[in-house]
Amino acid sequence: MEKFLLDELKDIYWAEKHLLKALPKLEKAATAEELKESFTDHLEVTREHVSRLEEAFEILGKKPQAKKCEAMDGLTKEAEGIIEDTEEGTMTRDAALIMAAQKVEHYEIATYGGLKQLAKTLGKNDLSNLFDQTLGEEKEADELLTNIAEAHINMEATQE
Repeated sequence: MEKFLLDELKDIYWAEKHLLKALPKLEKAATAEELKESFTDHLEVTREHVSRLEEAFEILGKKPQAKKCEAMDGLTKEAEGIIEDTEEGTMTRDAALIMAAQKVEHYEIATYGGLKQLAKTLGKNDLSNLFDQTLGEEKEADELLTNIAEAHINMEATQE
């Protein structure tokens, strides 16, 4: 079980580092200012997640190591496809970007929730607490994206 936890830790470490490259692309492609800001803000939060994951490796007595996360790779490729397939400056693109970003958040929520439980089961409460902190931040990001979509973007997109 510890080996599985470490393997999943390497996977999400790659995913978070990959997001550091993807989020600026989403910010650049977004039109609505609050969506742009959410991507910029989440970039800073993602840097904290990477640092927290490095702390998790340290707790386990391991050197931080990334293993390609096929799921995150696919989700970010899908987001890039959305940018290519939607018209610049439209709320339709913003609505699609929100959906793409929420897919990422839901993947992260599932991963951190699972890691939290694995760590707890293994009696590694310090790790569990680290994962719980990140889990809360990912849930907040998802909720923020929903609020942005519901505030006006989705409605404006239907009128384009």
